[in-house]
Amino acid sequence: MPKLRSLSGEDVIRIFSQFGFEIVSQKGSHVKLRRILSNGTKETLTIPFHKELDKGTLRAIFRQALRYFPEEQLKPYFYS
Repeated sequence: MPKLRSLSGEDVIRIFSQFGFEIVSQKGSHVKLRRILSNGTKETLTIPFHKELDKGTLRAIFRQALRYFPEEQLKPYFYS
């Protein structure tokens, strides 16, 4: 079974920016990312901007992102 990588909030934001997400706001230590598809659909993710994210938080972000991406596309970024 692949092992979940140790990532920071900055790392996760960098990953999703490669998929067209942009920072739209920040409240405290949480950053809101959004991308708008060509049909006008808005896709939003909220990422804690911490130096190191807990494994459970990373898994939750990964599961939320599966609404927008196939698992095979995201797995190389989150699992080693």
